[in-house]
Amino acid sequence: MVSFTHQDTGTSEDAWAASGLAALPELPLDAGELAGQAFIVLAAHPDDESLGAGGLMARLRGLGARVTVLLCTAGEASHPDSPTTTPEQLAAVRLKEFGRALTHLLPDPGWRYLALPDGKLAGHRPEVHAALQRAITDTTAATGLPAGHITLVAPYRHDGHTDHEALGAAAAEAAGAGGHGLLEYPVWYWLWADTADPAWQSWLRLPLDPAERRAKAAAMSSHTSQVRPLSGQPGDEVLLPPAFLAHFDRPFETFAWQGPAAGATGASSYAAADAEGVFDAVHTGTDDPWQYMTSWYEHRKRTLTLAALPGLNYTAGLEIGCSIGTLSVELAQRCASFLAVDASSAALAHAARRLEHLPAARTSHLTVPTDWPDGRFDLIVVSEMGYYLSPGELAGLFERVEAALLPGGTLALCHWRHPISGWELDGDAVHAAARRQLGWVDAGLYRERDFILEVLVAPGSAGDAQPATIVVPGPEG
Repeated sequence: MVSFTHQDTGTSEDAWAASGLAALPELPLDAGELAGQAFIVLAAHPDDESLGAGGLMARLRGLGARVTVLLCTAGEASHPDSPTTTPEQLAAVRLKEFGRALTHLLPDPGWRYLALPDGKLAGHRPEVHAALQRAITDTTAATGLPAGHITLVAPYRHDGHTDHEALGAAAAEAAGAGGHGLLEYPVWYWLWADTADPAWQSWLRLPLDPAERRAKAAAMSSHTSQVRPLSGQPGDEVLLPPAFLAHFDRPFETFAWQGPAAGATGASSYAAADAEGVFDAVHTGTDDPWQYMTSWYEHRKRTLTLAALPGLNYTAGLEIGCSIGTLSVELAQRCASFLAVDASSAALAHAARRLEHLPAARTSHLTVPTDWPDGRFDLIVVSEMGYYLSPGELAGLFERVEAALLPGGTLALCHWRHPISGWELDGDAVHAAARRQLGWVDAGLYRERDFILEVLVAPGSAGDAQPATIVVPGPEG
């Protein structure tokens, strides 16, 4: 447990602003995805919800999402040395402030109060767990949503305050056991943590529009007993001074995000063996089910991918998961030899027709990582397919890539960052696994709310080895 008090100077907001915090990637949940979920917001004390997630709650109000709020304590221990206000009096004040704050954040600010003792949540975990399970059960009954469409919003489980950590740990346990999403919001972390701490660098950012920022500011101001002194006497000092509140006046909020578990979205959890059937069905009856040819998003993503490749030309290129071949055509023109593979024979037929005018380009019906072409390559592209594997299969894919990519060769990864219904992984998880398993130099990274594009370079010099002739097992397109 971190040792600190609210009187500590702590890390300034200027230091956090200079740390790169504002460049964190956006939370990959768009308006439709947020509106289609239900949220259970947990607060250890009145004001936690406004400080850490007020902007998110205002966003959810605008989208019409269902939000349930659980307040664990009245925060009666915030001024233990007050000469003017007893803990009982302070509890009554803070509960009224909490109700007022919620009117700025939610259309129907109903909330549940657990009446647990401030500062002692660690000793009341059974009550917290029971209340959280009741809220989840009630939400499921009221909405009919599957587990993966219910997200818990809780204090960061390593926030440094005993109540925040106890509540965050309970939420993390419930989310993991029930297959729910989890958003953890830091509060006291911003005071005691150093900007060099690696924890925040994997968090995500939710940009707030002006109306959401105003709603959050109004909610924070409602907690008068915390943002102003109780009196001018010693012991009644302001608990949340302006320097601390500056951490929550940013044009964004920051969360640690844990997506729902596999299968929790209500669909089956698939793996590589399912890909052919799933995607053959998708491609039946249409030449372009994903609007690769007409979507500006797809066109821009292809252009960025091609521009990110560090080499102008390659000797031997391999594209894993080529789909109908829109990216393949442009990759093949930069490679002396090029192989495009896909698990879907229906998609591959479209790709073969697109590539037939390029004599150095070939296609092959392969389900990776079980199937794999012979030969070695100086360019391997894995685009929009890593999350169609189980975690074990993804590890197998990167083993194959590591063996097949020549020294100094390029691995390009590009993936959608939103949750993938029916599959266990998402784009961020795929890229994190690649960095962790391969440990290669990152030669470029581009990330926005919708997708992540990354280029890794294999160790060694490009002149250390030469590509072998590509030998493709099985039927060719």
